[in-house]
Amino acid sequence: MKKIGILFGKERSFPQAIIERINHKQIDDIIAEPVLISKVMQGEDSGYTVIIDRISQDVPFYRAYLKNAALCGTAVINNPFWWSADEKFFNNCLATKINVPVPKTVILPSNSLPDDTSDASFANLVYPLDWESIFQYVGFPAYMKPFAGGGWKHVFKLKNEEDFFEKYNTTGQLVMLLQEEIIFEEYYRCYCIGGKYVRIMPYEPRNPHHLRYEAHFNPSPQLLQEMTDIVIRINQYLGYDFNTVELAVRNGIPFAIDFCNPAPDADKASVGEENFEWVVETAANFAIERAQTQLPGRDNLTWGEFVKRSCAQSKLY
Repeated sequence: MKKIGILFGKERSFPQAIIERINHKQIDDIIAEPVLISKVMQGEDSGYTVIIDRISQDVPFYRAYLKNAALCGTAVINNPFWWSADEKFFNNCLATKINVPVPKTVILPSNSLPDDTSDASFANLVYPLDWESIFQYVGFPAYMKPFAGGGWKHVFKLKNEEDFFEKYNTTGQLVMLLQEEIIFEEYYRCYCIGGKYVRIMPYEPRNPHHLRYEAHFNPSPQLLQEMTDIVIRINQYLGYDFNTVELAVRNGIPFAIDFCNPAPDADKASVGEENFEWVVETAANFAIERAQTQLPGRDNLTWGEFVKRSCAQSKLY
């Protein structure tokens, strides 16, 4: 029997729904259940053919468990090795190389010294930074947010340089991004599952959290196709099986604002009934597909085009 496990934290509606959906399909030799961990021995199989990861970004123990499971052949959604390596600044850097419009973005060192470091640890860092060039490049208003964070934590909208330094001085050891504000006419949050299934959802980030999916943007067929192509391109290069991409449309051009969301919100209360139904059905079918195509004893992780092409090029030398 092939087991599909769901690893989750506080959320309940999505994990329970996907378990019920997979089991309701009554696929021969496949069952779904919550992941149960009583011990983790090095190099020992987890017992799961597929694991859908919804929580390891917050629990390092789970991330280590998933890497061991993947080493033993489990298809982990999303790849825990890539997820550990990825962050939002790299996402933006990659986007500039694959023809995806993104806001002008710079990365900033933490305002406070990291633990166990001193001024001597930063001999290679020019101080002060070239703030004039940075501000000219990004412009104001701008946004500042953690380079590896999520969930709209520690996100600041900045009016001018004075506002920037006031907020920056409160960020402690967080490494931050400073990013151009895209003043948009339309905004969309887009699920991408399996690097090929896309759900484009009108989204209003300026609304209260529980009302953000109550937006009424009406994209043209041309814009829908362009956004779909961008979403697929991003996820195929990054190698995410389950991710969301946020697109802000300015003057008809969709800019990728945030696309490092490998455990995106899928709660029924926030995404709404229709979006919830789509993500449950699509994720269930994709997990079943992965279980049916898994190769015993092999690497069953998804690796993005960036990694695959880098490996292929390295063979030339």
